[in-house]
Amino acid sequence: MYGNVAHDIYAQNNLGIESPAKLIEMLYEGVLRFNAQAKKAIKDANIEKRVYWINRSIAIITELISVLDKEKGGDISEYLEGLYSYEIQLLSIAGNENDLAKIDEVSNVFKTLLEAWRETSDVA
Repeated sequence: MYGNVAHDIYAQNNLGIESPAKLIEMLYEGVLRFNAQAKKAIKDANIEKRVYWINRSIAIITELISVLDKEKGGDISEYLEGLYSYEIQLLSIAGNENDLAKIDEVSNVFKTLLEAWRETSDVA
């Protein structure tokens, strides 16, 4: 269900991506954007949109897990896999309980990851 999310985002945006680093940046930004939409849906009591936007965020995070290179990434890849999995759990709880604080927690993690990614990959 969540396969090829990175490719789908690329195709939907029809952007020329210079590098895989830029794609990761876009995925992190997507999680932040979709989380903001999920929060709005919760505030508006719109169940359908809440589910839709949370599922979109989860799909991106699932894709991020699937592209981790555990052979080259070693401990960092294992750490990120655990972190991403935890963020998926938080989003699932947030969706079930209409918990804005959990969405904020996930967004704060992805803001930090995005900043760190931009610093280390020079894609900003």
